[in-house]
Amino acid sequence: MPRTKRICISQNKKPWLFLAPSLAGTALFVLIPFADVVMRSFYQAVGGRFVGLENFVQVWNSQAFRLAVRNTLRFILVCIPSLMAFSLWAAVLVTAAFKGGNVYKTTILLPLAIPVASVVLLWKMLFYPQGLLNQLVAILGFGTRDWLNQNSAFYVLVFTYIWKNTGYDMMLWLAGLDGIPLELYEAARVDGAGSRQIFYYVTLPCLKSTAFLVTVLSIINSFKVFREAYLISGDYPHESIYMMQHLFNNWFVSLDIQKMSAASVMIESSVLIPVIIWIRRRNKK
Repeated sequence: MPRTKRICISQNKKPWLFLAPSLAGTALFVLIPFADVVMRSFYQAVGGRFVGLENFVQVWNSQAFRLAVRNTLRFILVCIPSLMAFSLWAAVLVTAAFKGGNVYKTTILLPLAIPVASVVLLWKMLFYPQGLLNQLVAILGFGTRDWLNQNSAFYVLVFTYIWKNTGYDMMLWLAGLDGIPLELYEAARVDGAGSRQIFYYVTLPCLKSTAFLVTVLSIINSFKVFREAYLISGDYPHESIYMMQHLFNNWFVSLDIQKMSAASVMIESSVLIPVIIWIRRRNKK
């Protein structure tokens, strides 16, 4: 074999050598366990009897599952657009040359460094019946309320998620903004475009790929809000914040493995299929 051909082959293999540890870890800790979950979703946990779609039917008919799905979808529909808009606005402000920009960036990123347990302790101090918020409400002459055991608990959770994840999404938007060529802005200004026109007709179109990434990662992160809700309200919170994670935790405690497996496959499919369709449409364009 010619020397040049051997060099080309070795260079083609080199990237795979760097990727091998990550690919092996992904296969070992993600793909293989998920394949096992898919298999278990069609079997009975005790006895290992094949039951087909029976586990999926039981999950779908579960009132707790429907409540958790409804609350999770509501949470995503409220949080994701709000988080994306607010984090993009924060990123645009950071990129603007104004005094105190570094302080502003640090303030937005600070919640990422605060442990969840500390956040929960702060929320309890604020929102519990004897908390600071009720004391302020009482001083103003209004009636106090149990914020975490009423429908208001949902909005406390929404605020927590947005406050905690704005800095993370802002960094993603900043990466996208840094990739926009300055020549586009200069050409737009030469043509007489104002700041608002530049934002809508130059910045936003160039951020489509970043918006896709931010959307997917924000949805994934929305499933991690369980820690806050669980530490605040325990296993059985107010029904407005009874999320999928609560349901899975309760099924895990009761060792209802077949329902957990079936529900995992259903949720994974509901997220994966739209993402695949979205990616294919983007690639066609």
